[in-house]
Amino acid sequence: MKILKYAAIDIGSNGVRLLIANVIVFKKKETQFKKSSLVRVPIRLGEDVFKTGIISENNKNRMCEAMQAFQLLMKVHGVEKYKACATSAMREANNSKEIIDCVFESSGVKIDIIDGKTEAEIISSTDLSQLIQNDKSYLYVDVGGGSTEFTFFSEGKIINSKSFSLGTVRLLDNRVDKTIWHDVKKWVKENSKGLPKLSLIGSGGNINKIFKMSGKMEGKPLSYIYLNSYFNFLNQMTYNERISELDLNPDRADVIIPASKIYLKAMKWSGAKKIYVPKIGLSDGIIKSLYLGKFD
Repeated sequence: MKILKYAAIDIGSNGVRLLIANVIVFKKKETQFKKSSLVRVPIRLGEDVFKTGIISENNKNRMCEAMQAFQLLMKVHGVEKYKACATSAMREANNSKEIIDCVFESSGVKIDIIDGKTEAEIISSTDLSQLIQNDKSYLYVDVGGGSTEFTFFSEGKIINSKSFSLGTVRLLDNRVDKTIWHDVKKWVKENSKGLPKLSLIGSGGNINKIFKMSGKMEGKPLSYIYLNSYFNFLNQMTYNERISELDLNPDRADVIIPASKIYLKAMKWSGAKKIYVPKIGLSDGIIKSLYLGKFD
């Protein structure tokens, strides 16, 4: 048996995460990926970028400080390999190169900006195989702050994947045009045709939180009826009530509403009656891709 320590840094539009994982390699058994530590910092880059086109000086400094802290955490954990990937907000920021240079100079952390297609591919390389059954079809929906990745699976294989500029922070800031909703609806409906027994697989901090609050056993799906009723329940509460009564973090209490709306729309347009919520995402995909040697 051999134990490797890998780390993934996910720089999203609503927050920045560091996942440290133990990769346990066996001689005669399948390799296991076990989370050792997960740290999330609520730096909302999308709030800057989707309004002004640039990342503010304040958030630039916060990013540099966060990466310094992440570098130290990786050092004390004995991480031997890591990858830092930035998504939607950094893709669109006019000063992203300045941020990348600042981070590298202050912490030594090298950030790679990945496009939506690459993001979807990394996410779908996670251990979805344990959930996906060959006789069923699935629409994997990963909702982020700036974009949402949609991936269709049928007969155990990816049949189509696309990223749309539809995210929770954009929706909060009223930065999503009606044509985006129309394009997503059209794409989902077209790709859902003829797919038997289709279910949704939801990924992202918001659906994970909803699933946790539901009290459902791990591996069991949420129904469309439940998610819709919970969405209405959340919508009737004020922002402050969602923090005080549901114990949501301030940077979760607002984005959970638009996130729920995206999942519900995807279920409606695809005809899915249930949504599975495995605890996987971009960070998990980065760890697995590192192990498989998919990164330079």
